[in-house]
Parts: sequence; C-alpha cells; structure tokens
Amino acid sequence: MKCVVLSVMGFFMMISIAVAGHPLVTDDAGTQGRGKGQMEFGLSLFRDKDKIDELTTLKAEGGEATIGVTVGLVDSLDVVLSVPYLWFTVDGNDTRLDHASGLSDINLGAKWRFLEKDGWALAIKPGISLPSGDEDKGLDSGHTDYRLFLIASKEFEPVALHFNLGFIRHQNNADARKDIWHASLAAEVAVIKDLKLLANVGIERNLASDSETHPAFVLVGISYDVSERITVDAGIKYSLTSPETDWTYLTGLTIKF
Repeated sequence: MKCVVLSVMGFFMMISIAVAGHPLVTDDAGTQGRGKGQMEFGLSLFRDKDKIDELTTLKAEGGEATIGVTVGLVDSLDVVLSVPYLWFTVDGNDTRLDHASGLSDINLGAKWRFLEKDGWALAIKPGISLPSGDEDKGLDSGHTDYRLFLIASKEFEPVALHFNLGFIRHQNNADARKDIWHASLAAEVAVIKDLKLLANVGIERNLASDSETHPAFVLVGISYDVSERITVDAGIKYSLTSPETDWTYLTGLTIKF
C-alpha cells in the first residue's frame, strides 16, 4: 500500500511543481514580457499497477485538473499561480481501499531569465506549494514545500532544447524523503507552420526512503497553435522505472493575453 501511495504522491508532485508549458514536465527559460501573460487549462489522467506478491496486486487511478496563470511583471520576470484539483482511487485485488478528491497544493512561483545570448537562455525559478488540500484524504502533505529550479534553453530552428535541474524540499508526515532532486530534458521540433512535436525525459529522486530506484519517465506530445493567442496540446507519459507512474495521459489549452 505504501508504494502505491508514494507513487500517487510522486505523480502529483512531478506534474505540479514544475508548472511547465503543457504537456511538458520540463520548463523553458522564456518569459511572457512586461504586461503580457497566459492562462493554461491542463488535464492529466494516470494509471499505475504494482504487483506486491503472488497474491496481491494494487492499482491506482486518478487525475488532476489544473488552472495556471502566468503574468510578466517585466520582460525578464514572470509570476506564476497554479491551482490543481485532484482525484484518485486505490484498489487491492479489485477491492476499493482508498479514494479521495478535492483541491490540492496551490503553487506560487516566479521565473527570472537572467541571461539571453546566441540562442541560449538561462533562468531560475523558485516557488512554494501551499498546503491547501486535505491532508487526511491524501491530497497534500500538510506542509509548505519549497523548490528551486535552474532552467537552460537553446534554440536552433526548427529545434528548441530545454534542460531543468531542480531541488524540492518536500515536507511530509508519510516517512518519505524530504530532499528531492529533479533532472529533465525536453525537445520541441517545429514540423510545419503552427505544429510542434514534443519529447521529454526525466528522473526524480524516489520519495520512498528505503529505495534507491528512482522514478524516470519518457513523454511524447504535440502542440498546435490554433491562432496567435490559443494553443492546444496533448501528450502521453510512460514509466522507464517501476516507481514511476505507469501511464499518464495529458491534454491542455493555453490562452495568451
């Protein structure tokens, strides 16, 4: 039961903390610009199954619906707000063991692009997650979490690469690790006008303190600019190691203003 609960917790943490351009987990170093912004609506659905022994199989399913708002204070500095609604069920041998739904951690952050030269851009992105969900239902850790990400982007048309290296201080009462590192790499390829193919790989330190096998993933997706202000996207994330959530299906809508 503990490994499935930590897997669900890890899914919610990985999807929420980066607050990256949907459907990617890895963020880019770009900023909105003074007085500009965007609103993102994201939906993620996941499935995970763990065979504990010959007689016991645990299955977790659920998802997250998120509204995120990013506003440019100046050309090189954004502020970010993300509000997620979560739901999940955990079954053991087809018997319902747990289920919950509700508001989870509200995320606040900022992104400062401090370097832009020769197609390179570097940014730092600090943030906090506020314990706005119900800890008793397993919808958050019951503590304020802190994070700091270093973001590097390189553009050479029609390709853009993005790299994230991050640290998360994950306070919790679940006997899970509190110091979590994250590393991920994403690529965007413009194949035709307004259409991009996306790829993403990453790894994050396992929340389970008794395991040195860390969750790793690969993600493929697509984004399409319906107009100058509206973008739609979709993606699939798949586990590369057993602690990672088996499958996650993502779709989103971004509106610029």
